[in-house]
Amino acid sequence: MALSGLWLTAALLPGLALAATTENVDLFAGSQWILLALAALLAWLLWWVLRKRRQQETSLLGEIREREARLNLALWGSGDEFWDWNIRENSLYRLGANQLLGQGSLESMSTDDWRSNSIHPDDLPRVQKLLQEHIVGHSELYDSEHRIRNARGEWIWVRSRGKVVERDSAGSPLRMAGTARDITAIRRAERERRVALEVLRSMSEAVGVIDLEFRFISVNPAFSRITGYSEEEVVGQNSKLLDSSQHSQDFYRRVRDILERTGHWAGEMWQKRKDSEEFLGWIEMSEVRDSQGLRSHFVAVVNDITDKKRAEQELRYLANYDTLTGLPNRALLSERLGRAIVRARRQETRVAVLFLDLDRFKDINDSLGHAAGDRLLKAAATRLQATVSASDTVARLGGDEFTVVLEDVESLPAVERMAREILNAFSMPLEVDERHDVSITPSLGISLYPDHALVPTDLLKFADTAMYQAKAEGRNTYQIYNETMDAESRRRATVLASLRKALDRGEFRLVYQPRMALADGRITGVEALLRWHSAELGEISPVVFIPLAEESGLILPIGDWVLEEACQTLKRWRNHGLTELSIGVNVSVLQLLRSNLPEHLTQVIEDTGVPANRIELEVTESMVMQNAEQTTNVLNELRKIGVSLAIDDFGTGYSSLVYLKRLPIDTLKIDKEFIGDLTKDPDDEAITATVITMGHSLGLNVIAEGVETEQQLSYLREQGCDEIQGFWLSPPLDAHRCLAFIRSWQPGTVAAIPAPY
Repeated sequence: MALSGLWLTAALLPGLALAATTENVDLFAGSQWILLALAALLAWLLWWVLRKRRQQETSLLGEIREREARLNLALWGSGDEFWDWNIRENSLYRLGANQLLGQGSLESMSTDDWRSNSIHPDDLPRVQKLLQEHIVGHSELYDSEHRIRNARGEWIWVRSRGKVVERDSAGSPLRMAGTARDITAIRRAERERRVALEVLRSMSEAVGVIDLEFRFISVNPAFSRITGYSEEEVVGQNSKLLDSSQHSQDFYRRVRDILERTGHWAGEMWQKRKDSEEFLGWIEMSEVRDSQGLRSHFVAVVNDITDKKRAEQELRYLANYDTLTGLPNRALLSERLGRAIVRARRQETRVAVLFLDLDRFKDINDSLGHAAGDRLLKAAATRLQATVSASDTVARLGGDEFTVVLEDVESLPAVERMAREILNAFSMPLEVDERHDVSITPSLGISLYPDHALVPTDLLKFADTAMYQAKAEGRNTYQIYNETMDAESRRRATVLASLRKALDRGEFRLVYQPRMALADGRITGVEALLRWHSAELGEISPVVFIPLAEESGLILPIGDWVLEEACQTLKRWRNHGLTELSIGVNVSVLQLLRSNLPEHLTQVIEDTGVPANRIELEVTESMVMQNAEQTTNVLNELRKIGVSLAIDDFGTGYSSLVYLKRLPIDTLKIDKEFIGDLTKDPDDEAITATVITMGHSLGLNVIAEGVETEQQLSYLREQGCDEIQGFWLSPPLDAHRCLAFIRSWQPGTVAAIPAPY
C-alpha cells in the first residue's frame, strides 16, 4: 500500500507543477506549503521502502547463512563432503571438503583437473566407468570406492555416492550431486578384521569366543576339528559342554572364579570331545573389553597337547629308565641316591650302595647271542628286584652292571647279610628261554654313607672299586670298600695318565722271541712283544698296561705303531739275508672291530716291501669269540692281503669249534698254562695232545708256547707238535741281540742267553 501511494504521489507532482505555472502567483504561494509537505512525504516513503527491502534481504541472507551453517554442521558431524557437478559448465562445487580433505571448498574447479590431480591413477578408469554407466542410465545411483589425495598429499579412501539431479528437455544430464565420505579407517579395520578372521581360520589351536555367562558366541574351524562340535552345535551352549570327568566340578568352578576375578587363566585342563573321548589341553582364557573399558566377553585358546604330553612322558621315561629291564638308569639312580643321602643326613642314618657285575657275562652273551644275553639281563633284573625290598632302589648302569641302594641301614652286618642273600639268589639258574637255563654269578662291591663318602659320585665310584676287588678275589663274592682299594684305583689312573703320553715320548719298544720247528730245529720266525718303560713309573708289565690301553682305546695308535715297527725290523733282517723268517704281531680286538686294519696293513707292506706271507697276525681265542661274526669278516679281509693268521692262547677262552672251523686261520698256539705242567699233570697232557690232533685235522700249524724244559720238548715232539716257543729256546730279545741269536743258531743247540727282558 505504501508502495502504491508512493507511485500516486509521483504521478501528481507534474500536474501540481503545471497548475502552479497557469494559476496566479498568489494561488501558488498559498499552496507552497502543500508542495513541501508532499515532497517530504515522498522522501519518507522512499526511505521506508528502501529500509524495508534491506531488512527483507538481510533476513533472507541470514536464513541462507543459517541453513548453510547447519548443512556444514551436518557434514562435519557425518564427516561427508557434498559435491555439486555442473556438467554443462564442467565445474565442481564442494562443501565440507575441509573435513574430508583438509582444504576449503572449491566453487569453480574444473572436473578434469579434479580427476587428474586428486583421484589415484589406478582408480581413475573405474571411477570414470561408474560415472558413465550412471549418466547414460545403466545404473540408478553412482557409487564408488576409490582413493583421492588430501591436502597433505596422502592417499585416502573415500566412498562417493551421487545421482543426476537435472536434465534438459532432451534428457541430457545438466547437473549431478552427491556426497563423499572418508572410509580409510573403515577399510583398514575391515582389512584387519579379514586378516584376523583368516588367522583364526588357519590356527591349529581351537579358539572360542565366550560371553560373560560362559556361553559360546563363535568358534574357529580348529575348534570343530579338535572337539568334534560344529559351530552351529556349540553357539549358545555353555562351555560346560566340554567338561571332563577327570576334573571335579569344584576345579572348573575355581577356574571360572579366577577368570571372572582376574580376567585371565592359563593351564592344563582335560576336556571332552563330542565322541566322549577325553584329551589334555593347554588352555589360555583372557577377557576382552569394549571401547568403554568394560568387559564384554572372553576368548579361550585351546591347544591339544595329549600327544605332546605322551611324548614328553616317553622321553622322560627314556631319560630315567633302562629300556631293556625297566629299571632306573644312571641318571635316575644319581637323583634317588642324592635324595637318600639328604634324608640320611637329616635323620642321621646310613645309606649303602651295592655295585653288582655279572661274572663272565660276555662269554655267555657271545656264545648264546645278544638276544639271549638281553633276556639274561632281564631275568637278572627280576631276580634282584625279588631279593631286595620294595623300598630299595635297583638300577641298571649299563651292560651287565647293576646297583642296589639300601636306605635306613642299621649296621654293616645288615648290609653284608643282604649281599649274601643276593649271592644266594643267583645260585639258582636264570631262565633265558624255554630251552636254556643259565647259571651265572655276581661280584659285589659295597660302599656306605657316611662311612666311605658323602656324595653320590664317590659312593658309586668306591662301590665300583670294591666290585673289581671282589672279581680279583675269585668272583661270586662281595667286598667292602677300603682306602687300600682306592690306592689301587689311583695307581691305575696314574698309569693310564702316563700311558697317554708314552707313544709321543717314545717309551715303547719291541722285543722278539724266536720260534723253532721241531722237525729240523730251524728258526722259523719270531713273535714281536711290546714293552713299556715309563720315565715316571719305570718298567710297567704288559699285564698291567695292555688292558688299560684296550679300555681307553689307546691300543689303536699303539697297535699301529707295533705293526709298523715290527715290519721295519723284519725289513732290516731281510737285508741281512734272513729272507725265510716270519714275524708274528699281536692284534687287539679293538683293532679288528674299530680301526681300518686291512687298509693300514696294506700301506705298511707297501712302505716296507715286506712280503705279506712273512707277516703273521695273532689274535686271542676269547677275542675272536666275543664278536665272532664281525671278527671273521675282518679276518677274511686280512687273509686276502696274504698275511697268515694265528689263534693265540688257545684253550683258555670260551671256545666254539663251529666258529673255529670257519675261521681263515693258519696256526694254533697252545697256551703256556697247559705246557707248564705238561709232564706232571695228566690232564694237561691229554688237552695238549687233543689240541695238536685237532689242529692237524683242520690243516693248521700247531705251536706250543712257554716251553722251558727238555722233557716238555720231548713230549711235544712225540705228539707231533710243529713248533715251540719259550725260554728253552730263548727269552724275548731286543732286535740286535735277536738278530745275532738267529744268525748264530745251529740246529740241535741252545745258545747261552742272558736273563729275559
